[in-house]
Amino acid sequence: MSLALDMKRNAAPRFAAPVLAGIGLMEKIPLSLVQLAARIAIARVFWQSAQTKLASWQVTEQLFAYEYNLPLLDPALAARLGTAAELVGALLVAFGFASRLGALILLGVTATIQVFVFPQNWPDHLLWASLLLLIIARGPGFMSFDWVIRRLFAGRS
Repeated sequence: MSLALDMKRNAAPRFAAPVLAGIGLMEKIPLSLVQLAARIAIARVFWQSAQTKLASWQVTEQLFAYEYNLPLLDPALAARLGTAAELVGALLVAFGFASRLGALILLGVTATIQVFVFPQNWPDHLLWASLLLLIIARGPGFMSFDWVIRRLFAGRS
């Protein structure tokens, strides 16, 4: 019986050591790298969407008029506002300049799409919202204009 207990005790550390070492390596991934990846990934989604809208403005206005059906807004105005929000938000997030504001703008676009346009696409919207919430909660990371600006002004106050 003590042999079985000794085998269990010895097996656990042999199994746990590589797992713990792997976890230790993963925890060394810089958060700023994760933040940069999140910024690039989500900015690309909205930048591409805006570029598609700009490529054929007539089709975009028709989509807003007949398919998207946003309440309270004229379709032509909604098309302009939506495209501008995607462009501005994507640029702010990608460059990490006023990135939290950009992420809030894109989170608003995501919420609008989820509620009024494509509610069945909630898995995509949840993914987008997760990346945007990371940026809102933790900022853009040190590979951003926000970080540089913060360091410049932190030295003056």
